[in-house]
Amino acid sequence: MTAAARRLQISQPAVSKQLSELEQSIGTALVDRLPRGIRLTQAGELLKLHARRLFQAEEGAELALAELLGLSAGRLSVGASTTIGGYLVPPLLGEFSARFPKIVLELTIGNTEAIIQAVLEGELDLGLTEGLVTAEGVEHSVFAHDTMVAIVTAKHPQAGKRGLPVRELAALPWISRERGSGTRAVIEAALAARGVRVEPSMTLGSTEAIKNAVAAGLGCAMVSRKTVELELEIGRLVELDVDGLHVPRALHLVTLKGKQPSPAASEFMERLRAHYAV
Repeated sequence: MTAAARRLQISQPAVSKQLSELEQSIGTALVDRLPRGIRLTQAGELLKLHARRLFQAEEGAELALAELLGLSAGRLSVGASTTIGGYLVPPLLGEFSARFPKIVLELTIGNTEAIIQAVLEGELDLGLTEGLVTAEGVEHSVFAHDTMVAIVTAKHPQAGKRGLPVRELAALPWISRERGSGTRAVIEAALAARGVRVEPSMTLGSTEAIKNAVAAGLGCAMVSRKTVELELEIGRLVELDVDGLHVPRALHLVTLKGKQPSPAASEFMERLRAHYAV
């Protein structure tokens, strides 16, 4: 008892009092009080065994938390709509993985509607979307800006013309993303604001598919400028010069309202904002 008091840096009577209170709370004696000291009873030995396991679990929890907070363990699950997931996120995830190699990274790509739903259901730590965010239950902020451009194949009759009226876009075969796509929603809203309504002759599920269809001469489309920089440079695709058509869009960071981000998610979001510095 004296040794225990010394180790705990409290008085011996305080140790004796706490031991007695513990015995009263569980309803049995934990030690036999003998003339030459104390000895654990059978109940005391059993409690000692479980106490050691508890202390080991406590130490393990402290170590795991220290690793998590130090980003030497954990998981980061990011969802991104197709343009962001295919073009913007991979380099950032590559840098993050190189800096924190023990963090398990997961990237889910889908349209804006699907990504927001996954965030709402708690399947993703965060989402990065191209479309307007109107869902309740999520928090969102702009992390970058993008511009949409109208593209055709280099052999298209309208390629190279200057000042094409916006209304003439409605007369062209139109290739679009599927419903639920943030890209499609932004484009249709921008054209509607200019009194133009386009009816897609073809809907495709990815920007790559749209670019290939346009390059094959199947129609006109609007895509993110970031996704066609190479094709425009080499002349595979041509940007239409449409009079008065400037379609900027905001790219959003989406998280579940009220959810405390993990250390890995916090670090990634900080790096995302610093990279684009809106």
